[in-house]
Amino acid sequence: MITESDLLLLEKKGITPEELQQQLDCFEKGFPYLDILAPASLERGILKITPEDELKYIGEWDAYKDSDRRIVKFVPASGAASRMFKDLFEFLEAPYTEPASDFEKKFFEGLAKFAFYEDLDEACTKNEGKGIASLLSEGNCKAVVKNLLDKDGLNYGSLPKGLLKFHKYTGYSLTPLEEHLKEGVFYAKNEKGDVNIHFTVSPEHKALFETLVADNKEKMEDRFSVKLDVAFSEQKPSTDTVAADAANQPFREDGKMVFRPGGHGALIENLNDLDADIIFIKNIDNVVPDKYKETETKYKKILAGVLISTQEKIFKYLNLIDCGKYTHDELLEILYFLQNELNIKNPNTKLLEDAELVLYLKRKLDRPCRVCGMVRNIGEPGGGPFLTMNPDGTISPQILESSQIDMSNPEKKEMFQKGTHFNPVDIVCSVKDYRGYHFNLKDYVDYNAGFISIKSKNGKELKALELPGLWNGAMSDWNTIFVEVPISTFNPVKTVNDLLREQHLQ
Repeated sequence: MITESDLLLLEKKGITPEELQQQLDCFEKGFPYLDILAPASLERGILKITPEDELKYIGEWDAYKDSDRRIVKFVPASGAASRMFKDLFEFLEAPYTEPASDFEKKFFEGLAKFAFYEDLDEACTKNEGKGIASLLSEGNCKAVVKNLLDKDGLNYGSLPKGLLKFHKYTGYSLTPLEEHLKEGVFYAKNEKGDVNIHFTVSPEHKALFETLVADNKEKMEDRFSVKLDVAFSEQKPSTDTVAADAANQPFREDGKMVFRPGGHGALIENLNDLDADIIFIKNIDNVVPDKYKETETKYKKILAGVLISTQEKIFKYLNLIDCGKYTHDELLEILYFLQNELNIKNPNTKLLEDAELVLYLKRKLDRPCRVCGMVRNIGEPGGGPFLTMNPDGTISPQILESSQIDMSNPEKKEMFQKGTHFNPVDIVCSVKDYRGYHFNLKDYVDYNAGFISIKSKNGKELKALELPGLWNGAMSDWNTIFVEVPISTFNPVKTVNDLLREQHLQ
C-alpha cells in the first residue's frame, strides 16, 4: 500500500511509482543467471599485445590525444574506507591490548612506513599527550588505533579512500586523489595541455575533495605545465533502490520506506552525463607511487591505442554501410572483423541474405565501445572475463561477477573456477558514434543483470537491490575487447596493510 508520504518521497527522489513497482517485482521474481559458454582466455577472447604492437598502439594514442579531442579520466571515489580498517576496529573491541593476530602484528611492525604516520603521531601527541613511540612502549596500542580511526583523531574510519594518505615521498605524502591527478597528466593530456578528471563522490565528503583539489591544483599545473579541469558529481537519488522485507514489500522504518544507494551501477548515469570522446575508468584505490607510474602509463596508452584502432575500423565500416556501395566480399570482411576482433559470433549469420546481414552488422557495430585490461588471476575476489550467450542468440565478451553465474550448476561453477584472468577495472571507453553523436548509455544496460543481497538495518534483516554493475550489466550491450595487462598495473588497497606492499612504497 503506497501512502501519500510515500509518493512525496518518490517525487523528491525522482522515482516514479511505476519504477518503484518494477523494483519490487525484482524482489519477487529475482534475476536470471547469465549463460556463460567459457571463461575468456588468451586462446579465445583475450588479446595479448606483442612488443611490436605495443609501440604501434602507444603511437596511435599519442597521435590521437594530440588532436582536438576531449579526453576524461573518470574515477568512482565515493566509497568509504571503513572496510580498509575492519581488522583494526575489531582490535579496538578485542579483550586483549597487545597485537595478537598476524594482521595486527603486521600493522604495528610497519607503522612507521605508512604515509599517514607523521599525521597520526601529531594526533596522538595532541590527544594523548604522547607520541606513537611512547604509547607503544607503554603497551597502549589501542590509543594509537583510536587516534587513527576516530573523528577526534585522523577520522580515517569514516573518510573515503580518496582522502587518505597512501604514498610517502621525501618531505610529503599523497592521497589517491592527488595520485590520480598526476596520472592523468601522463596519459590523458591533450594537445592544449588540458587534463580533465571527474570524480564521483558522496555528498557529505564533496567539500573535502574540493578543498584538497584547490590546495594542489595550482602547484601541480605549474609543475607539469598543464591545465587541470577537475569536476565532481554525486550518485543521483533517482538511482536509489527500495529495500524490501521478507514479504517483498517495502521495508519501512517509523512508517517510512527505506531506500539504499543502488551500487556502482548507478554511475552509468554520471558517465552518461560526461561530454567526452574518450573516457578512462579506474577505481580510486588502484594507484601507485611515482616509481611505478611509467609502467602504469605505458599500458594505459596501449589500451587507449587498441580502442582508437578499433574505433577507426568500426567507423570505416559503418560509413561504408551508410553509403550503400559495398560488395558481398566487403560484408564478409566486416563479419570477419565482428567475429575475430570483437569476438561477437552468431551461427545464424550464415543463413542471412545480404540485406539482413547489413542490418545485423550495423546493429552490432553502432554501439559504445570499451577496451578492458585483464590481469592474470591471483585469487582476488570479484569479476572476470567470460564469453556469454545473449538473448538475441549472439555470443559476446562480458565481465561477470560470481553472483551472475549459477554456481549450483557444476559445469558453470567449473568454468568460473577455471578462469585465467581477473577484472581490475581498467577500462577505456568510446561513447560517441561514427557521426559524432553521444550514445545514450542507458540504452545499453542489461536491467536483468542486477542482484539481491541480504543486509540489516538496526538489527532487522532486509533485502537490498543492487543495480547492474557499472562494468558488468550496465555495459552489457557494449562492444568489448579484453586485453591482457601485467599484474603490476593492478594495486588495489582493500585493507590498510596493503599499503605496506612493495607496490605502494616509494
